[in-house]
Amino acid sequence: MADPSSYRPKPGQIPDSPGVYRFRDEHRRVIYVGKAKSLRQRLANYFQDLSGLHPRTRTMVTTAASVEWTVVSTEVEALQLEYSWIKEYDPRFNVKYRDDKSYPYLAVTMNEEFPRVQVMRGHKKKGVRYFGPYAHAWAIRDTVDLLLRVFPVRTCSAGVFKNAARTGRPCLLGYIGKCSAPCVGRVSAEEHGELSEEFCDFMAGRTGTYLRRLEKQMMEAAEEMEYERAARLRDDIEALKKAMEKNAVVLADATDADLIAVAEDELEAAVQIFHVRGGRVRGQRGWVTDKVEDVTTGALVEHALQQLYGEERGDSVPKEVLVPALPEPVEPVQEWLTERRGSNVSLRIPQRGDKKALMETVERNAQQALVLHKTRRASDLTTRSRALEEIAEALDLDSAPLRIECYDISHLQGDDVVASMVVFEDGLQRKSEYRRFQIKGFEGQDDVRSMHEVITRRFRRYIAEKERTGEWTDGENALAGATGTPLVDVPLTDATEAPLTSSLKDDDGRPKRFAYPPQLVVVDGGQPQVAAAKRALDELGIDDIAVCGLAKRLEEVWVPDDDDPVVLPRSSEGLYLLQRVRDEAHRFAITYQRTKRAKRFRAGPLDDVPGLGETRKQALIKHFGSVKRLRAATIEQICEVPGIGRKTAETIAVALARAASPAPAVNTATGEIIDDEEPGTTAGSPGDPVTTGAPEERRGQET
Repeated sequence: MADPSSYRPKPGQIPDSPGVYRFRDEHRRVIYVGKAKSLRQRLANYFQDLSGLHPRTRTMVTTAASVEWTVVSTEVEALQLEYSWIKEYDPRFNVKYRDDKSYPYLAVTMNEEFPRVQVMRGHKKKGVRYFGPYAHAWAIRDTVDLLLRVFPVRTCSAGVFKNAARTGRPCLLGYIGKCSAPCVGRVSAEEHGELSEEFCDFMAGRTGTYLRRLEKQMMEAAEEMEYERAARLRDDIEALKKAMEKNAVVLADATDADLIAVAEDELEAAVQIFHVRGGRVRGQRGWVTDKVEDVTTGALVEHALQQLYGEERGDSVPKEVLVPALPEPVEPVQEWLTERRGSNVSLRIPQRGDKKALMETVERNAQQALVLHKTRRASDLTTRSRALEEIAEALDLDSAPLRIECYDISHLQGDDVVASMVVFEDGLQRKSEYRRFQIKGFEGQDDVRSMHEVITRRFRRYIAEKERTGEWTDGENALAGATGTPLVDVPLTDATEAPLTSSLKDDDGRPKRFAYPPQLVVVDGGQPQVAAAKRALDELGIDDIAVCGLAKRLEEVWVPDDDDPVVLPRSSEGLYLLQRVRDEAHRFAITYQRTKRAKRFRAGPLDDVPGLGETRKQALIKHFGSVKRLRAATIEQICEVPGIGRKTAETIAVALARAASPAPAVNTATGEIIDDEEPGTTAGSPGDPVTTGAPEERRGQET
């Protein structure tokens, strides 16, 4: 626990101007981002007597080890920079709303030649019109099914569309009149685009125009005694009205607004948002957050506005935003919203009338969401805390292990030996920090030696990071003792230990690979594996990380230098957490091992050609029909394939000549010899016959 006075800036260093500040911990991770109208006044509040601080603020400043700031010109710039840094650094002490679900949207891909109507989730794409969010995907499909009668726009996938264009036959929707069938040329791209625009206009709330137009056409058809056409128009009008009835009318017809309500207690807050377009509730969503800082309702609203509109532009930001409390100050936030919309946005608290009544409904939804969330989570929080305390007590640790890393080795009879590292923080999975390893220090089956190698490689990276930042004083000696080479000769890159998500960056302040130490290392195994892990840490000079192992047979917990295991009660929450951690490491390791094995089984001779990607491999197989015919082709014939030059053709010919094997392909199910002359058989495809040189899968225990 750090003393805030140890990193407090000197008087006069902090400028009296708008800006954004960042608190960092001892590992240089950004743990809090804030903005201020006056950096000097705001930061001074953090360095007062600790007894006068809010408990969560006190925890933050004692966790931090440094503070830095960036000066900006205006409060609006500070708001934008704060949002960008919170999104980039993911600080643990900032308010972060968690969606309780991934909300589906009705999307119209206006960026395509023939726009498509479909259900979409996740990040929004440029050029796509979104409507919603909806509570359920089936609600979108019901609405679309009704509207396709009037606006028969395309809903099929790209594959179905191309197949229909190739065969000249539309899909079923084209035959029953719920698609205008642009795939077979019934309408042009321009006509289909106009139809899509009308669909979007109707979904945006401009419904009266279309209803009046259809009613006029129906009356004209009736006067001209075209009764069948009039009946179809009548049914179209009923379909539109039925689609409109699915959204309750709550405000005046021209009202476009978002209503945001907050329900909170001392620990958590729930936010509910109603999206009203054209006077109708078009969507609803809810967020929940832990209040890890001393924050007012206005600040919660400000954070909700940042998350809600941070990636939005244009009409996605409504003309009016109704909130229970205004951010302080409100002018920068309102200016920021206006900038994102491109026109004036009203941010205010409803005082009377229909909007006040609707806000009360949204507030009731927020209260119910908070009660439901606390009911679901109460036992979970208590259980996780008790589990960590039981583990600390059983292993005689100084404090609860808030970060646990577990390692497991997986192989199939000594082949494709891999390892996994999974991370649990506060008793919950931290999947973004999972890692996987290929064992490359030796060949064969040796779980103990493999465990030693993995632990060494993982914490060698940790020491290298500490050495880079100047936090490790004995790093060179430790590394030299562990590897037999000086620090500068230790390789610090390894493609097999690549992060699983591209969002993990190595820049200062962001999550780094292997940069943070755990309080507890768990290995899947008994006394030998624990001893190997402990020996690896000792060789690296690391003595502040606890190690234990969980043996599968009797679920015994082994600790280093102890001949007897620690036996936790079967009903122990601590044992249950260790089992979850161990099982997750086993799942992650065996999944990686199976992936590697499957890739090896699918490998063909073309995989050994350097620089030959999947597209050109498929082009070669499509051109020649099989690997056997490709092998018999001359270099000039190979050069006839689009994208294949003479140098590449020569490389392919050499690789195929080296890979030629006299062993025939054998179907292991029937025993018959299969000639790869059969058209369509491609090297490395899942349906390939298995050669005698590469058995499909040897029987044996997979670990």
